[in-house]
Amino acid sequence: MNDRIIIPIWAIGSFLVLMNTTMFNVALPTIIHQLHITAGEGSWIVSGYSIVFALSTVIFSRLSDYVSIRKLLFVGLTLLGAASLMGFFTHSFAILLAARLVQASGAGAVPGLGIVLASRYVPFERRGRAITIIASGSSLAFALGPVIGGVITQFMGWNGLFLITSLVIPLVPVLWRLLPQEIHTEFSFDIPGAALTAIAVVSILISVMQLSIWFLLLSFGALVANIWHLRKAKNPFVLPNLFHHHGYRKLLVVSFCAFILNMSMLFMLPLLLADGFHMPAGAVGLMMCPGSLLSALMIRRVGRWIDQYGNYRFLIIGHFLMAASIIMMTLLVQVSPYIIMFGYIIFAPALSTIISALSNEVSRILAKDQIGSGMGLSQLSQFFGGSLAVAICGVLISWQAKIPFISSFQHIYLLLIVVLLGSISILFWYGKRAHKGEINIQV
Repeated sequence: MNDRIIIPIWAIGSFLVLMNTTMFNVALPTIIHQLHITAGEGSWIVSGYSIVFALSTVIFSRLSDYVSIRKLLFVGLTLLGAASLMGFFTHSFAILLAARLVQASGAGAVPGLGIVLASRYVPFERRGRAITIIASGSSLAFALGPVIGGVITQFMGWNGLFLITSLVIPLVPVLWRLLPQEIHTEFSFDIPGAALTAIAVVSILISVMQLSIWFLLLSFGALVANIWHLRKAKNPFVLPNLFHHHGYRKLLVVSFCAFILNMSMLFMLPLLLADGFHMPAGAVGLMMCPGSLLSALMIRRVGRWIDQYGNYRFLIIGHFLMAASIIMMTLLVQVSPYIIMFGYIIFAPALSTIISALSNEVSRILAKDQIGSGMGLSQLSQFFGGSLAVAICGVLISWQAKIPFISSFQHIYLLLIVVLLGSISILFWYGKRAHKGEINIQV
């Protein structure tokens, strides 16, 4: 496989997929107004996409143990492209929501399979660089998504956002031709395990968004049933031996915390700039653009550094840079919106460094037959953490409606600092176990 050609093309796919999320965040007020729906109904256009996206990511990654990446990507991009064309022509909320959910079911193939592809076919000495190139597409999407989404919504309407996402269709024949033709002789996918995992994840997210005890109980019941199922399943959806790996368990928690911080920031900063500093949507996108652009520009160099100096060192550096960013915004956010812009200039590259180093480290410490399931579960923890963070941030902002707007955000930032300190502690624990020889890490 020629990774020097395939990986950049894959990064384009990552750019289109991740931008599909950020564009609709900006367009949501327009959609709510034009379709005459409530804010709660409109939130499902974003949150429903996130939930299905998280689940499809782990499902595609797990299926890569049985089905070739080539075939899985063909299915994923075809679903994404077909749903995008359907959404472009709709003016109904029901069809719009259906199009978004189908989009998400196909879009999960891109981030999950991209890491599996790099882990399986790119030599370790170049793997960090390959993973960071894929991540650069995501970083650029976060930079340009709000700006492009605002412009397209203003001049073409929100339907035009679907047209942008349909650009993944030309990538289907190109990647079909370039990707290796893998051969898998056995296929035994654990459908009950996948279903129980989906029910547990979706139920707990709905329980937070709706503050429902019943969905919380449903999630707990599905979790218990899944644990019982894992003990009896011959080839379970989630490999139990992954949780016996001391290092992997710790990296899973760090991944979860990283996306709590990421999605909390992406959710709160536009609201803070728009409502706290009364900035229009286009200006909000421009304020967040420098940080994401810097992240995209630096990511290839960071990949080379990771290959040269090891993952653990950059996990620590990234965490301390994120800490500096969040502490600065917590203390000085009321001073000027440019504090937010500068804080995000530090935050975005730090996050990209952490995610790239995490993916590379997980691919390195797991056995080859565990990579598909391990990467999928790792990314599920990321997207689940991000979706949960957005839901909790929304609830916390509502609870603090009677206090000054900026003060309510400062309180949430303090909670994020606690999450960050927990993640740093787990990383030091990971390094300590490695120093004792219990985990083999590259330093």
